[in-house]
Amino acid sequence: MNRDLLEKLARITPEEQRILNGSRDVDVSLYSNGGAFVVDSRKMLSSGHLIRIRTHTRFIRFPRHTHNYVEMTYMCAGETHHIINGSALTLKEGELLILNQHAEQEILPAGTNDIAVNFIILPEFFDQTLKMMGSIKNPLGDFLIGCLNSADSPVSYLHFAVSDVLPAQNLIENLVWTIMNDIPDVRHINEFTMGLLFLHLLSRTDRISSGGMNPDRELIISVLQYIDGHYRNGNLTSLSNMLDCEFTHLSKIIRRETGFTYQELLQQKRISKACELLSGTDLSVTDISLSVGYENFSYFHRLFRKYYGMSPAKYRKENRS
Repeated sequence: MNRDLLEKLARITPEEQRILNGSRDVDVSLYSNGGAFVVDSRKMLSSGHLIRIRTHTRFIRFPRHTHNYVEMTYMCAGETHHIINGSALTLKEGELLILNQHAEQEILPAGTNDIAVNFIILPEFFDQTLKMMGSIKNPLGDFLIGCLNSADSPVSYLHFAVSDVLPAQNLIENLVWTIMNDIPDVRHINEFTMGLLFLHLLSRTDRISSGGMNPDRELIISVLQYIDGHYRNGNLTSLSNMLDCEFTHLSKIIRRETGFTYQELLQQKRISKACELLSGTDLSVTDISLSVGYENFSYFHRLFRKYYGMSPAKYRKENRS
């Protein structure tokens, strides 16, 4: 992270100074209106704003709480130790943590050099992100974002170990800088930046972990990660053997938890990858068809038109990078 920006984020806040002066408890009135400790967006956001950042309060244990908004925590430097729905998680430098609104979180005391930024985000801020993700068929992304947005979701958090993924780091830093400096009239820029960030995050399925899922949903994560890495020649038989799960039983779980068959999820991934190659490379349509796993070029054309309502060539023309 930019050194000047990091120095600003590392400054001792008035709340932290009170703690250093001897206060032993977090001032709950700064965050909540009483009763159960629910950090309230009305306390954290100015009227009309959908997103804000604040640095995590160091030097004290932050007691168990929930939020009535989506919280995204980015570890700028050092590390913080979280207990989320009873499970321990260490967030290291460059990593990102996104909490479901209903997850119970406790944070152990952080030191001077443990600098984390909390994004306070109202769900409607993600509207543009969802539109951008909807334009690219990403089964894993659809599944995970749906879990986070659901009020009764069993997913308590998503953890992204992306400290070495430079595009993601740059996008997060851009968001922090823009929001921290209260740049006017940039709401749409921030929405598109968040959308691009999620596209990068969800393209690195090997760096995603989650918490709070039931066994079937944990299994679906493995299924979608398998598809992401084996979309060219993967098949359900190999997957069921790898997961040690009976073929028919696995098929039923996939359909119940995602609403799609394995083959439909595979198609979505292949077509998504074809879109990426069409807009970002000079490969011929035939070569792209082969590279995503379709040797029958006529079938590839029909399938592509089914998803996007146009030929691959027209898609390339309209979406060329």
